[in-house]
Amino acid sequence: MVKKYIDTHKEQFLNELIELLKIPSVSADPKYKKDVADAAEFLKVKFEDLDVDRVEIIPTKGHPVVYAEKIIDKNLPTILVYGHYDVQPADPIELWESGPFEPVIKPTKIHPEGAIFARGACDDKGQMYMHLKAFEAMVKTNSLPCNAKFIIEGEEEVGSENLETFIKENIEMLAADIILVSDTGMIAKDVPSVTTGLRGLSYVEVAVTGPNRDLHSGLYGGAVANPINILTKMIASLQDENNHIVIPGFYDDVLEISQEERNEMARAPFSENDYCEAIDIRETAGEKGFSTLERATIRPTLDVNGIWGGYIGEGAKTVLPSQAFAKISMRLVPNQDPNKITKLFQDHFESIAPKSVRVKVTPHHGGEPALTPIDSFAYKAASQAMEESFGKKPIPMRSGGSIPIISMFEKVLGTKTILMGFGLDSDAIHSPNEHYGLFNYYKGIETIPLFYKYFANQK
Repeated sequence: MVKKYIDTHKEQFLNELIELLKIPSVSADPKYKKDVADAAEFLKVKFEDLDVDRVEIIPTKGHPVVYAEKIIDKNLPTILVYGHYDVQPADPIELWESGPFEPVIKPTKIHPEGAIFARGACDDKGQMYMHLKAFEAMVKTNSLPCNAKFIIEGEEEVGSENLETFIKENIEMLAADIILVSDTGMIAKDVPSVTTGLRGLSYVEVAVTGPNRDLHSGLYGGAVANPINILTKMIASLQDENNHIVIPGFYDDVLEISQEERNEMARAPFSENDYCEAIDIRETAGEKGFSTLERATIRPTLDVNGIWGGYIGEGAKTVLPSQAFAKISMRLVPNQDPNKITKLFQDHFESIAPKSVRVKVTPHHGGEPALTPIDSFAYKAASQAMEESFGKKPIPMRSGGSIPIISMFEKVLGTKTILMGFGLDSDAIHSPNEHYGLFNYYKGIETIPLFYKYFANQK
């Protein structure tokens, strides 16, 4: 019944998504504040049409949260769906082939059946709205197998600054057996996957200071330490010839992945040549002893994200700079604590500085890693759902990225999360010409009710 309902309402589902995508709900820019509020109101109305037990727009110190629930039996399991209705700024506008908030559908090489082009099409309006429409299909066919709650926020693209406070103030309201999120992707249209892990993050800025002012490089060069030279040497020393991070204690808490899961991950189709060609490099690089996919997902990293100092204007200026700076991020894996890693980095970086300079390490933001065991009830339910809808067993995949709210959910609510995304790497999220395949949109709507069914049965 659910599948039939979805098949006969595809046009409606698409038209509603197009209307939502027309709303420029850019959370980062205050001039779009009303549009962000309009997007929240749009969702509230759609939930009201489904005769939910409760739906409201709940204010925060920033943009509001849309909350909805339908409790059919308190003895049944409860699924809490998380998503966000805010989007990234559309800049640079001139690189869009069509208006970022004027959705158009056109075929692509990967999506010959058509993809919808608009800011937020994949991240996360399209993926979030799949859940609302899957819920509609279950409600309208009287086949909702368990309780459902929804928390859809408007600040994800600006760091979910007020979400933790909201969660802590509403723990009882948000109580659930599992949190279901579609804000990730899968390997390919014909290769389903479930994201089982996210890397955490430690982000710092370092400053190396030498003389009290910029100096003439002819008069002082060779006699006074150059902060840029020192900084680059210090950064280079953080990894050895095998690209292994040498900060003492850095790997102490790293969770080593089982050979079984490494074997499962290795089932993912991957071409080293295609990977290099796509980003125009001659060969990959990374920690010795691990594959390219493993380096990007299950191993911690240390990367310089920006470095500057001295004169960088037009022409030449023979200057020995007073200061040099760098921004450094460390992606972390399960069991690594971002605060501990930040402290280890700070202690080590300060210890290797020569006396000729002064070093300051300023911690910025961070986030904890997240992990979903592949032997959990929830993972098995997701795997069964995807296998039924795609006709093949999904591959468990770790993501190299970070979603700090996932670990926050577990810490505050004590609830694990299933990351069952349907986007593709080619969807250009955060970039001009973001899009989302119609196949993926409808396949998500088809798969989500199956997760409800299998999760309710297993619990």
